[in-house]
Amino acid sequence: MDKMDKFEVLKKYFGYDGFREGQELLIDGILEGQDVMGIMPTGSGKSLCYQVPALMLPGITLVISPLISLMKDQVAALNQAGIHAAFLNSSLSYNQYRKALAFAREGRYPIIYVAPERLVTEEFLDFALHAEISMVAVDEAHCVSQWGQDFRPSYLKIVEFVERLPRRPVLSAFTATATSQVREDVVGILRLENPVMVTTGYDRPNLYLGVQSPRDKYAAMRNFVERHPGQSGIVYCATRKLVEEVCGKLIRDGFRATRYHAGLGDAERRNNQDDFIYDRSLVMVATNAFGMGIDKSNVRYVVHYNMPKNLESYYQEVGRCARDGEPGECVLLYGGQDVVTNQFFIDNNQDNEELDEAARELVMARDRERLKKMTFYCFTNDCLREYVLKYFGEYHSANYCGNCCNCLQHFETTDVTETARALIGCVSACGQRYGAAVILDTVRGADTAKIRQYHMDENIYYARLSKIPVYTLRSVLNYLLMQGYLTTTDDAYAVVRLTESSREVSAGNRIVTMKLPKDKERPAEGKRSRRQVGAGVSDRGLFDTLRALRSEIAREEGVPPYLVFSDKTLEHMCVVKPKDKGEMLTVTGVGEFKFEKYGRRFLKKIAETEN
Repeated sequence: MDKMDKFEVLKKYFGYDGFREGQELLIDGILEGQDVMGIMPTGSGKSLCYQVPALMLPGITLVISPLISLMKDQVAALNQAGIHAAFLNSSLSYNQYRKALAFAREGRYPIIYVAPERLVTEEFLDFALHAEISMVAVDEAHCVSQWGQDFRPSYLKIVEFVERLPRRPVLSAFTATATSQVREDVVGILRLENPVMVTTGYDRPNLYLGVQSPRDKYAAMRNFVERHPGQSGIVYCATRKLVEEVCGKLIRDGFRATRYHAGLGDAERRNNQDDFIYDRSLVMVATNAFGMGIDKSNVRYVVHYNMPKNLESYYQEVGRCARDGEPGECVLLYGGQDVVTNQFFIDNNQDNEELDEAARELVMARDRERLKKMTFYCFTNDCLREYVLKYFGEYHSANYCGNCCNCLQHFETTDVTETARALIGCVSACGQRYGAAVILDTVRGADTAKIRQYHMDENIYYARLSKIPVYTLRSVLNYLLMQGYLTTTDDAYAVVRLTESSREVSAGNRIVTMKLPKDKERPAEGKRSRRQVGAGVSDRGLFDTLRALRSEIAREEGVPPYLVFSDKTLEHMCVVKPKDKGEMLTVTGVGEFKFEKYGRRFLKKIAETEN
């Protein structure tokens, strides 16, 4: 391989003219022999941060990756770009594994992806101890932390492996989501030495964020899918049973859907995943077992049929949408049962069984607090994007993103002090013994068996707020909980309790204001003005023609269409309308290797369409 600088590598193999935010700092750090840690949102180009220097460093870069699907996807993309890469994991037969190791010994691969479990096996160690390993890159680095949302004990083998090497390589660590505690854990556990730290921010402005609470979740989801004809999307469900149910209904309703969960056999999971990646099935209905490392760039929407158990998981899952930087839509369909389901998962988490009782209780308390913050996301009337960014420690001055359901709905700041006093008074008068549902039923004057059984119809605040709509009462109570005017216990029942702030409101020393919808409870569908993929091109017909050619090439080569060229690249072709190689190489995502492979067919198709 000729000696190239980082810009030449970027253009030749990846087709880009410049680096995104944070990439160059991390690449320069690696090339200077420094450890690095990059915290960058999904779709921001983390993999380039270790792939570019891997092609410039002598010897081999090992990429530690947690999932087979992630490795396969990235190796396929590298091979498409003309880079020799391999993966070593349990999906290979013993003979395939030995053959790959033999090629690795011969120096055929500058990049090798390996599962953490393989690192300390005798055969792999024998190879590693006699190879020139320049860098070990740890992908999904949050998996090393017990406080991360995806702790994997196998990641702890990484340090043991590095210490056994004859020469310490550069260590690089990358993740999309990491709170400050997880960040410190990763640096400490991996023993990164004075690392270059880059955090590019968590914002994905191309993603629309929405929350709905429909009476009929399936009808709402089906309507959403219908509004995205011919586009790829993921529907996440909380349980295997729901995945089967929802996927079955979609297929009966005529959609090209498939499913993925841990209850399916390996072969079926692999086939279903391939159907989705190769665009044979447009809708993937799945549990959270699906998606880590899936680099499909043209997923145009992600629907959460149920609320996830924490914001880390939620943001990682919506991060699989629109990785090409084009517009994407992410909608969460919230229902009260979602809280109960997630509470059950927390109480019965088998990953915690190896911990001692004290540590287990601590982890469960942390998980309940995360669930509470996730629930608040579903309730807030403030900007959803700002809520997420604040959770991860980012603070922006604006409280308006213009691309979430709350920012696109009309709200007005309302004084809710009297309503707040009645709700707080009801909690106080009942001795802080009941949950939110009982408090709401009491103040609105519900005549139910439970209210009579608890004697809440004798509470002095019974029916005090009967003229206020129940959705407004729920919004005010959720706001009081979010802002710390009230709190709840950490057990399954979640009893509402008073705080110092609630006493200030009761004493008349604090006014409570919040944003409430001006007209309807929920935003009317269809009022949004979000750009659709391809809508920004001057020639929609050409865009569709190029997509058809891309599909044809993908079928011929047996690769996913997005590995030929991304939607973003096709859009740029429609703007540039290149007439020759020089003009085609100015299109983002078109490098020398891909031009030689596909460029002339696209030039010919553009010329035919123009003439």
